[in-house]
Amino acid sequence: MARYTGPQWKISRRLNYSTLESGKELGKRPYPPGQHGQRRTKLSEYATQLQEKQKVRFTYGVNERQFKKTFDEANKMAGRHGENFLFLLESRLDNLVYRAGFAKTRRQARQLVNHGHFMVDGKKVDIPSYRVKVGSTVSLKERSQKLSTILDNLDNVVERLDFIKFDDEKKAFSFQRLPERKEILSDIKENLIVEYYNR
Repeated sequence: MARYTGPQWKISRRLNYSTLESGKELGKRPYPPGQHGQRRTKLSEYATQLQEKQKVRFTYGVNERQFKKTFDEANKMAGRHGENFLFLLESRLDNLVYRAGFAKTRRQARQLVNHGHFMVDGKKVDIPSYRVKVGSTVSLKERSQKLSTILDNLDNVVERLDFIKFDDEKKAFSFQRLPERKEILSDIKENLIVEYYNR
């Protein structure tokens, strides 16, 4: 299955969850899209689990195959399966570029990474799914430091999460540590995703 590239707001309304983490999508019409959007019936247990999985998948913009592969990798780690899974998704390069404020959305972050604007520990990386290790430094390439899109996004950053240490002068950040569960996707019940795949 290919990565979804359609309207993000429609997906958010269908799932009743802001996949852009802004809440704007649900502000005007907080019900599913379509003719029968306001006549939603009670969801089955399976549908609830599937919906929770789709919320996370569309939030990070990952295709089904990558998503399952990451889930299986998290199973081999020590600790809670569901939490480890979210931490692996958070350590993707495109996600960290978004979290650092270089991009307004994860889609934009993915495009910036694809176009080769970023370096990890001094080496150019243009793979959005690249997993950044704790302690690594992500910086803008010298020729990209004056890109108006990136500068505008950095000017509009309100706050950053504590696991990212940003250097304004160098326009770079270091991935200090894995996030704590309470810092990311507080509305997600990751145990439902584990149940979905283990059914």
